[in-house]
Amino acid sequence: MKREAVFHTNTEEFVYPVSRRELVFRLRAAKKEIVKCILVYWDRTDRSKEKRQELVCYQRDELFDYFQITVIFSKIARYQKYYFILEEDTGKKWYYNMWGIRETTPKDGFFEYLYTNETDIISPPKWAQGIVYYQIFPERFCNGCVENDPDDCKPWGTLPTRENYMGGDLNGIIQKIPYLEKLGVECLYINPIFSGDFNHKYATTDYFRVDPIFGTNSTFRELVRACHKAGIKVLLDGVFNHTGIHFEQFCDVMEKQEESEFKDWFYINKFPVRITHRDYECVGAYKWMPKLRSANSKVREFIVSVMEYWIKEFDIDGWRLDVADEVDPSVWEEARRVIKEKYPDVLLLGETWGYGGKMLRGNQMDSVMNYLFRDTVTDYFGREAISVKEFDYRVNHVLAGYKEETNFVLYNLLDSHDTERFLFICKENKELFRMAVAFQMMFPGSPAIYYGDEVGITGDNDPDCRRCMIWDETADKELFEWYRKLIKIRKEHPCIRNGKYRTVLAEEKEDTYGFLRFHETDTCYVILHKGKKKDMIHCPVLEQGTYIDMLSGKEYVSENIENESFYNGDITEYRGMVKLELNPYSVIVISKKQGGCKNEEKKKITGNFTHNHNELGRFNGVWKIASRI
Repeated sequence: MKREAVFHTNTEEFVYPVSRRELVFRLRAAKKEIVKCILVYWDRTDRSKEKRQELVCYQRDELFDYFQITVIFSKIARYQKYYFILEEDTGKKWYYNMWGIRETTPKDGFFEYLYTNETDIISPPKWAQGIVYYQIFPERFCNGCVENDPDDCKPWGTLPTRENYMGGDLNGIIQKIPYLEKLGVECLYINPIFSGDFNHKYATTDYFRVDPIFGTNSTFRELVRACHKAGIKVLLDGVFNHTGIHFEQFCDVMEKQEESEFKDWFYINKFPVRITHRDYECVGAYKWMPKLRSANSKVREFIVSVMEYWIKEFDIDGWRLDVADEVDPSVWEEARRVIKEKYPDVLLLGETWGYGGKMLRGNQMDSVMNYLFRDTVTDYFGREAISVKEFDYRVNHVLAGYKEETNFVLYNLLDSHDTERFLFICKENKELFRMAVAFQMMFPGSPAIYYGDEVGITGDNDPDCRRCMIWDETADKELFEWYRKLIKIRKEHPCIRNGKYRTVLAEEKEDTYGFLRFHETDTCYVILHKGKKKDMIHCPVLEQGTYIDMLSGKEYVSENIENESFYNGDITEYRGMVKLELNPYSVIVISKKQGGCKNEEKKKITGNFTHNHNELGRFNGVWKIASRI
């Protein structure tokens, strides 16, 4: 056993509460080396009442297996000492505590969990779990009111530059709400709408006023009401890392220099200050966007006041927070404390282009933009730069990096206003694009559509990715219907919105990937064949029966496995297989035709994943447990 691969620490990444009576325990080990992982725990005052529960392997990447269990306590989870017993397939047992791995039962050096405070609990808004986002760059979505068009407005559809305007506005969004309803959108993320410089409005000048080219504050209030009436949530883009040079407080610094009461709101390098990146910190070297000193208490109070204003006065449902990982963490901690006390269902979504775990510890964000997901999907479907096995490793590594409760609310995007369009990355190959969309829509988390992807808009990186929305006959109606169908499946199947994930196929030769989504009430299998030839695949299933492809309507009858082995078969209890004929670049989404077996039967097939303090099982998973304790 690779002892150096085993890892657990009593920090929130490896033991955390999901309620005051429920703790999740996690442990990492080398891939396929541990056949049984047992948690031994007790109240720290009485080891004689020691209890044992078996963890299950919930994720597997290239190098590691990740084990997990949720333990339910009869009272508040607190003062628990614990260690782990690790068993190899030879029957050899190892004991793991704070001091490492030993061959004998430890007498001290135990891990310890102390106490569950209310604010320790991971509690993103329930409405955000698995929701379908739609991102709108307002200047390019729809021109609903020509009276507020800026000077020198270009004809709709002109190729974008960093400077030109096309006339998109809030009235345009209001007019297209029926379109968004038809698509199946559940939440809008709207790029900045506040008064600001440039067509993107990321150089804010007035945080309390809608920019006149988009309409008025009253127009925005009408937009929110219309969206809510249609069952659509609304997130605003909060740009609090930096401002524009015409922001009132920065103008005061430029006018009064060292005498300005706002000089400490910014990172001034020297006086007198001029408009140059050498005299103050800014975004990169972009002199038009001076960086706010977000650690300053007055700046922090200002930011929180802006956030609360738009929630209180306009009933928005949350904030997407620009470059959130560059803002001082105290801002988000204060914002969460103030806002969540009054508006607990408001969503705080942070932008980060890497791993966002440091913002997801319960004291800052509810979710982050999952660019790690995008990078992985881009490399496999878009650029075709990695193998199906590498794709599987990376997908599961991303899932293992976050808490399960967080995975269900991550903002899973293919592209955005800051990237190339995904269709452009695919070199306009719509078959690859459709496959990537299918994976995105069936994956754990919240899929995010960048406006126009659903009708075939393409484009290179900024500014080309900000082309005008297509509203005429050139829109790709087949692609639109593909999105609609996949979103409909998401909404109809709880396993897609909040079920677990397990890879069941990763065939290198055929370039085929398959995964399972599993919930107590239903199960779906998604097979993506990226190969350029027709192939036959045997897909393992948890239950025998008749399966139907929800995309084509074709039916399949499962067969016995016999002596065939399957991907992840050592940690998944397969009971049958379905033979699938796959056309090039095809997607199949199958589900058992008549609702699957009852809960008690599922327990027998898959084992228990969650246990309570009194040894009573509660089914919550699909993973295989070798034996009962």
